[in-house]
Amino acid sequence: MPLVGRDALILGAVRTPVGKGNRDKGMFLDVHPTDLLGRTFEGLLEQTGVDSSSVEEVITGCVYQVGEQSSGVGRNAWLRKGLAPTAGSITVDIRCGSGQQAAHFAALQVGAAVNDLVIAAGVEHMGRLGFPANADTQERWGKAFEEELLGRYGLVSQGEAAELIADQWQISRQEMDEVALRSHRLAAAATESGGFRRELVPIEAENELRTVDQGIRNDTTGDGLARIKPAFRSDGRVTAGNSSQISDGAAALMLGSAEKAAELGLLPRARIVDQVLVGVDPVTMLTGPIAATQRILERNGMTLNDIDLIEINEAFASVVVAWARELKPDMDRVNVRGGAIALGHPLGATGARLMTTLLHSLEDGDGEYGLVTMCCAGGLGTATLIQRV
Repeated sequence: MPLVGRDALILGAVRTPVGKGNRDKGMFLDVHPTDLLGRTFEGLLEQTGVDSSSVEEVITGCVYQVGEQSSGVGRNAWLRKGLAPTAGSITVDIRCGSGQQAAHFAALQVGAAVNDLVIAAGVEHMGRLGFPANADTQERWGKAFEEELLGRYGLVSQGEAAELIADQWQISRQEMDEVALRSHRLAAAATESGGFRRELVPIEAENELRTVDQGIRNDTTGDGLARIKPAFRSDGRVTAGNSSQISDGAAALMLGSAEKAAELGLLPRARIVDQVLVGVDPVTMLTGPIAATQRILERNGMTLNDIDLIEINEAFASVVVAWARELKPDMDRVNVRGGAIALGHPLGATGARLMTTLLHSLEDGDGEYGLVTMCCAGGLGTATLIQRV
């Protein structure tokens, strides 16, 4: 059944390569966030052959909406490239799930016949802003977490939350390192085979055309991962090696109605079957994929055996292992082209990136149903169920 009234169809999906969010080594260091996102919009319009004047609204996920990503980053990116100013624009923040929630909002607009053609996108340039910008902003303008909130819940950092999850599910360091090693190997294999080629928008940076995700390491080994020191506890299991990378990137999807697709001569590629956003314990915070997956499956009378491919964000390896312990998926269907540990996690873009990769993976493998699920800071979880048409 469609979410509301009529089907919301995915008509196109693209992403940039993901760069390291490193102020010294990031390949997009000299690319402004609005330029990175704007080139993604151009790539999506080129992929679909749609003129920008047909787009009614642009919804963009972005977490750190300060500095270069402030003042409506989606609108600024759209206008920067000279695209039709008639499209409305919204910027969304639900932390790591922002790009995915942008697609949720776009699907609801199309389903409710509010708009017929909407672009959902996400961007994050952590090399130019990221965590330092957030810390600087709070230092100047005030803390986001005041004493009453901290006293009520005893909130901890995401890294410590990942450690708490490892404690609760008794996840070993070796298990988490194995998730990381698998991520790099699968991402490297997908890159070598050309699995990402159709979804990528090449980005020129530093006089070079960038077409490959920067964070993938072909030389990653179990022994190398085992030598990395814990990042959040002296005796902990969570390390930089089994956690997602700080990254730069953007992604965008075009959603529309069947009538608009026919008018534009576009062949629909998938439909949004259902979507959920749930809240979970804000202390362990990162268990959202468990609750979100359970809820979306129950709502649709399905099990994971009915899902051909799954993308769960590899924010931390412990999140993936805990989710797998509870849901018992066939891991050969999960993150088949690697995840955020290898590819990177440009916060506001990742949800849209996961949906883009899932769509292309389903098409390449002739699958029908796909699921994206993510954990988000603050104790939130997202899930999107799509079906190829």
